[in-house]
Amino acid sequence: WLLADRACAAGPWEVTPQSQVALSRGLAWLARSQGPNGNWGSADLGLVALGSLAFLAAGHLPGRGSLGKVPQRALEHIMRSARPDGLLNIAHQRRDMYNHGLATFVLGQAYGMMADDRLQGVFRRALRLIEETQCDDGGWDYVAEAKPKGHDLSLSVMQAKALRTALDSGLEVSPRVINLAIANVRQHYRPNPKFAGPEELQRQGPGIFSYDGRREGNPAMAAAGVVCLQEFGQYDDWRIPNNIGYLVRSVRGVKPVLPGSGSMPFDPYTMYYVGQAMYQAGGDAWRQVFPRLRDEVVRSQQRDENDPAVDGSWQATKYLQGAEGQLYATAVACFVLAIPNRYLPILQEGRIREFVKR
Repeated sequence: WLLADRACAAGPWEVTPQSQVALSRGLAWLARSQGPNGNWGSADLGLVALGSLAFLAAGHLPGRGSLGKVPQRALEHIMRSARPDGLLNIAHQRRDMYNHGLATFVLGQAYGMMADDRLQGVFRRALRLIEETQCDDGGWDYVAEAKPKGHDLSLSVMQAKALRTALDSGLEVSPRVINLAIANVRQHYRPNPKFAGPEELQRQGPGIFSYDGRREGNPAMAAAGVVCLQEFGQYDDWRIPNNIGYLVRSVRGVKPVLPGSGSMPFDPYTMYYVGQAMYQAGGDAWRQVFPRLRDEVVRSQQRDENDPAVDGSWQATKYLQGAEGQLYATAVACFVLAIPNRYLPILQEGRIREFVKR
């Protein structure tokens, strides 16, 4: 297997022999179950992209080595499926910007790891569609259309990651798009009712990012808000530590998983963003949280050498079930276990300039 330029974990507390074995078994399951057309039987290009991301995060470059064939086939499927207008969705229209944002992000990560003219063309068109479909309030809708108001924070984080990977690759993104998106993300912050009001009052008390800025927050949205602000260069935003503190408490409070159950301590969507948010936070928060997440992910992996359809995989339990849920959960679990390798451009050191001043 050929790997990207070697990156190093911060120490043995990040990577263990058990986590390396679990990652290898998970990638083996993804490789074994992919199929010749590269999409794992899924019509959601976002899920296909996640399958590819698991290998990129582990350092397996497309087209290189035995495992490099897996992300190569997945990326080829995504590029073949791209519409002339740049949209990366072939499923129901209501999945437009979920699939598009996630697939665009992964294309950007692949492009950042290996220059490819064809990939760059698809990536550029996909980025242009993100800019063109931004809503008046700075968010995005499920459907790839510019509307007066975006729908929710989960859609914004999908596009935020795609836009950030463009900046990391040296491609231009309109500052107006970024500034509007930052303002929109901040509108999804929900202060404690005792501190609702002007920003100066909000700063004095607790609060959390939520789906729409009104409902109760949860770990998924807290992490999504942190990831958005970090990707847009808002490293010193006072909302970030409030949410990081909440996430640390949430991870500490998770119940131990049932060994071999396939069910991680959080659903795959939450796990995907919590892992990234805590990594971006770094320091004591990352050191406190990651070993717990890692060990629970390892413990929950399904192992059955007599059943290759199961061995090495995880199962989604909330948003997706069946074969697609298995793909989703396994790809996310492998991504989380591979974060300490820091192969992906998005996980390497470096900051972008801030776009707006508060």
